[in-house]
Amino acid sequence: MANRVLLFTGKGGVGKTTCAAATALRCAEMGYRTLVISSDPAHSLGDAFDQPLGPEPVPVRENLQAQEVDLYYSMKKYWANIRELLLLVFKWQGISDLAAEELAAIPGMGEASALLWIDLFYQSSEFDLIIVDSAPTGETLTFLTLPQVTEWWLLKAFPFQKLAVQTLGLAVRKTTGIPLDKGYLELKQLFEKLRFIHGVLSNPQIASIRLVMNPERMVVQEARRAYTYLQLYGYGVDAAIVNRVLPDLPELRTGWESYLDAQQRYLKEIDQSFSPLPIFKIPHFRREVFGLELLGRLADELYAEKDPAQVFFWEKHYELQRKESGYLLRIRIPFLAEKMYQVFQFGDQLVIQIENQRRNYFLPHFLHYYRLQHTHVEGEWLEVYFSPPGEAIEK
Repeated sequence: MANRVLLFTGKGGVGKTTCAAATALRCAEMGYRTLVISSDPAHSLGDAFDQPLGPEPVPVRENLQAQEVDLYYSMKKYWANIRELLLLVFKWQGISDLAAEELAAIPGMGEASALLWIDLFYQSSEFDLIIVDSAPTGETLTFLTLPQVTEWWLLKAFPFQKLAVQTLGLAVRKTTGIPLDKGYLELKQLFEKLRFIHGVLSNPQIASIRLVMNPERMVVQEARRAYTYLQLYGYGVDAAIVNRVLPDLPELRTGWESYLDAQQRYLKEIDQSFSPLPIFKIPHFRREVFGLELLGRLADELYAEKDPAQVFFWEKHYELQRKESGYLLRIRIPFLAEKMYQVFQFGDQLVIQIENQRRNYFLPHFLHYYRLQHTHVEGEWLEVYFSPPGEAIEK
């Protein structure tokens, strides 16, 4: 069984694939039996290693294999009987053949395929470490919440009792050859695998998420939003990686003054927004980074003498609790009780002014329709109470 799972995510184009590949290379050099998997439909992992990859793991160098998950290959491997089961059930419900074919493509099937591969290799003794080059941030959140969503969707599609499906399915297979009962058993096993790997990914001692970003406004905003949601869902984020940082040198400032000044502002904002999360900065290489030599140089800049497989940080910073007439948001801010602070709500953002510093936190979208009632400091936690408009909530 693998000891660690690392997942790299970020806005498209920030260099998460390169960071994942460099991390995998460094871990392999340190003796970890490493597998790096790309779950991004727009695969670029093979480009990063400068060699073709396939739907099964391919050796890259000693201790390192890489794989680009292919949906159709995975469907053949995992979903054949389940697809037949879905088609038959939909047709029994009076759905046309064409619509049944469309509905049989289960929502999140691509992400589920990646999860099943991770489950397969995590439970084997073949690898010590699994690294996931995930899809861009929004898809990653879908990927991590997929087990609950897929199970809910599929159970709604089946109006039968389990025993009835299995008993009827055996009769159908004998008369028509359609493996209805086998499909149902596969579906049950699939749920169990998805639930298991969801437990692995939400265990911060096993799995860590690393947020990759560039020092640019929209990228930082998306990374902050992702960090908030990942914290609220309980996932272990152990580092933020700032890629392509240009050095503020006199010879570079000609024609680049505004860009370099903005970059310095965003670097400061990143330090304030993600602290105390460890923040690793990678300088801009002023060229495309691909191939083992350049990936090795990037790993040097990223980790120096550190072990990339270690847990760099875990401490929960956000908690959202349902109350009788609203919600309580708890944010860990050490020493807040000793300082002057103010809290404001602007749409889906919570702004906390602490003396001369301002922190912005993204809220779950539904809290946009709730109203901030009052705040309270309890130890190291700032407690923020929300209620529907016109209603009050007790502390």
